Amino acid sequence: MNTLIKNGLFFSGDLNEKAIQQDILIDSNGKIKKIGSNYSIPESDIEIIDATGKWIVPGFIDSHTHYDAEVLASPGLKESARHGVTSIILGSCSVSAVFNNPEDTTDSFARVEAIPRDIMLPLLQKEKNWNSPKEWKAYINKLPLGINVASFIGHSDIRMKAMGINRSLSEKESATEAEKLAMFNMLNDALDEGFIGLSTMDNPWDKMDGDRYWSHKTPSFYSSWKERKNLIDVLRKRDAILQGAPNLVTRYNALNYMFASSGVFRKPLKTTMIAMMDLIGDRYIYPIIALASSVINKFGNANFRMQSPPCPFTVYYDGVDSVMFEEFPSGEALRHLAKELDQRNELIKDQQYRERFKKEIKKKFAPKVWHKDLSKSIIIDCPDTSLIGKNFYDLAKERNSHPIDVFLDTIILYDKKIRWTTTIANDRKEKYKDLYNFKYNLISFSDAGAHLNNMAFYNFPLKMIKNVQESIEAGSPIMSMEKCIWRLTKEQSDWFNLDCGHLAEGKTADLVLLNPENFKNINENVEMESIKEFGNFDRLVNRNDGVVTRVLVGGKTIFENEKFTEDYGKSKKYGRFLAKIDKEKKH
Repeated sequence: MNTLIKNGLFFSGDLNEKAIQQDILIDSNGKIKKIGSNYSIPESDIEIIDATGKWIVPGFIDSHTHYDAEVLASPGLKESARHGVTSIILGSCSVSAVFNNPEDTTDSFARVEAIPRDIMLPLLQKEKNWNSPKEWKAYINKLPLGINVASFIGHSDIRMKAMGINRSLSEKESATEAEKLAMFNMLNDALDEGFIGLSTMDNPWDKMDGDRYWSHKTPSFYSSWKERKNLIDVLRKRDAILQGAPNLVTRYNALNYMFASSGVFRKPLKTTMIAMMDLIGDRYIYPIIALASSVINKFGNANFRMQSPPCPFTVYYDGVDSVMFEEFPSGEALRHLAKELDQRNELIKDQQYRERFKKEIKKKFAPKVWHKDLSKSIIIDCPDTSLIGKNFYDLAKERNSHPIDVFLDTIILYDKKIRWTTTIANDRKEKYKDLYNFKYNLISFSDAGAHLNNMAFYNFPLKMIKNVQESIEAGSPIMSMEKCIWRLTKEQSDWFNLDCGHLAEGKTADLVLLNPENFKNINENVEMESIKEFGNFDRLVNRNDGVVTRVLVGGKTIFENEKFTEDYGKSKKYGRFLAKIDKEKKH
């Protein structure tokens, strides 16, 4: 059956097309047949959707997720879909679930991405019948996908497979020529199947899970840039993408990503690096990264992009169960002993250790992602309910004690039963105009599917739209709404070479109906909701009732009035695997 969406304010996703009231005719194959007005079609042949007072926008793109495990158990990916995200990219941060056995794969994911190991491992043991990109893609294409899926291949994945897990995690070992060739072939195989590029990682926070290699860094970290040269060469040659993160402690190797992208006397390499934020603990990093990005693109002929969330970066902690503690040695020591609570608590009680912790927390000029300001750390749950709503400085004043001592004492007492929250970046709305308009920046980095109890940015496109709309209504626009929608859709699909994010005749109808009257319901609140297919594991989610009134994928409604269609994510397939567009073949 055909579908006609009538009377909506239509945003195509094209930066140069003004939003106007339009009707959209979608054929039975899910393609946009006509965009215009006043269609006269017999009602018996068509479903009519009245979009009066609504905005019609392309489905949003989330270009940084870790849905590699969740998509196997819950292929609807509901927490993204309900907010109008119709296309996602997984395989980020060097970890993908393609080449290695279930245990090795799980150990590379579970700790760094805070995905429960006791859920992911049995899931992979049950489902994993693939050992190549071709086989993985065939498996994905058989799932009842709710939304569209594209993927990087993970550098840790291919390095672990080529070298074996033990050698890939050794500081003393480098890949042999045969192993480099094996990684080269694995990357080419992935690109042949439509993977969009390679994700890598240089951040030492990223640690292995499991009993065998607990606290080893993920395999990509141990790889030198010289070892990666043949991989970068093939990415450059094939117009594929390098995604990565620098060492967030020393930071200087961010220059490696920028120089790799440079196109001086060679073809530029599409390179994207996480993450560009207005950090509370390090206000200088944003302008420095912005300047460096501008210089390498303008004078180095690069194709380099940062990634940025468009909203406050608020995180939630259960005790010290967070990667943020990996950025300073005494915090790292706590995380290392997470499985040995008696030893950990003895360490915490040690006065010399406490003095080191205090010294490291107070370092003013040390690189900081987490601001380490315990006055900005609010307790939201605790067996002692009298602590709820207070920060650790409040408690220190009450007890006439040092805030660090109070903090560490509560960790001994309550471990993960004390839950607290803080915002670490993007707290200043007056900076959003620069952040949103910075041209060498991709609006993304939700980490959806990871850090399930630590953060929730599934609705980041809606937060950006609300902020832009409020600025327009206040008479000081951050940007036009057409540019806002473009940044969340077509700009990214064009950069990642994916066929999505644009509403035009002949395109697949992945689109969203928004009710601007309810933008007030978009907020920074989070809620807990369980993932049924993950053993009812509780995770943080976003809710903004009445904003997204309908979502269509492939021309078919998947979500309407806060409810998914009955067969969604279970039996009927709506989404598709998004292969990288080969521009040379296209032309």
